[in-house]
Amino acid sequence: MGRKLHIEALRYNPLDPSSKPYMQSYHLEEHPSMTLFVALMQIRETQDPTLQFDFCCRAGICGSCGMVINGRPGLACSTQTTSLPEHITLHPLPVFKLIGDLSVDTGTWFRDVGKRIEAWVHTNTPFDENAQETRMANALATEIFELDRCIECGCCVAACGTARMREDFLGATSINRMARFHIDPRDNRGKQDFYDLIGNNDGVFGCMGLLGCEDVCPKSLPLQDQLGIMRRMLALHSVKNIIPQSLRGRLEKKCCCHEKH
Repeated sequence: MGRKLHIEALRYNPLDPSSKPYMQSYHLEEHPSMTLFVALMQIRETQDPTLQFDFCCRAGICGSCGMVINGRPGLACSTQTTSLPEHITLHPLPVFKLIGDLSVDTGTWFRDVGKRIEAWVHTNTPFDENAQETRMANALATEIFELDRCIECGCCVAACGTARMREDFLGATSINRMARFHIDPRDNRGKQDFYDLIGNNDGVFGCMGLLGCEDVCPKSLPLQDQLGIMRRMLALHSVKNIIPQSLRGRLEKKCCCHEKH
């Protein structure tokens, strides 16, 4: 016999004027290797079919099942119930628009910030459908892939103190995305272009450095490392006409930011 789990989930329908937020309790028996996603599916299939939450891949790839689990953003499908106490509280991710219960609209948020940071490769090379793919060193391709593993689950945004206070903050996921384009040799943008997009309080200079984003990232992306790299690079760029050339050269040499290959 497994443990008896007590799961409390926030219930609220923002489209119903008469609906008010409340916590609803569910009780079920824990099974071996049970994930929180499996527990929620069991609740919906056997106790309450009206409970709203999102899922798609069930393998930690799509990021749909992000929610606040005992006060910490995470993925339901990647969370083993054995790693949690018997009493589990679930809330929807903050910052994002609430659809209902544990379901939020992360897609609109990520689409909007993607437009703001122009999250695509900027190139002056005419497209040739018959040309071979651009070659690059394996090490560089691996470095780009490392930063491109974001599944847009929204956990880092939900854990960000700045994002919870300011709707216009781009978040660590967007800055990580820009770092990915900065090291991509196919992107023709220079430092000034990146500065214009994220060199402000909405971007690299708005982070309070609380490390919540990296702490909850289900893919263990180096979010704070990339934020530091981009912030130092853009800070040096902003004062390039103020500090002496000799000092700027020494600072840039110490800077660990990646240059175009």
